Amino acid sequence: MTITPQQFETLTQAAERTGISTWTLRRRIASGELAAFTVGRRILRVRPEDVDGLFRPLPSIARR
Repeated sequence: MTITPQQFETLTQAAERTGISTWTLRRRIASGELAAFTVGRRILRVRPEDVDGLFRPLPSIARR
């Protein structure tokens, strides 16, 4: 059985990668929309796929 290590990123890395502010990421964590993981008391990490999951496509409205 092989265990694949999970990839995590800091809030700053996630913010730079996606263009979402770190404060918005923190609000999403507080509301439960974004899972976060701690190591010790102050280190906070998120999974890139969870951050990417915040994005939702807008429905297209065809103009006639």
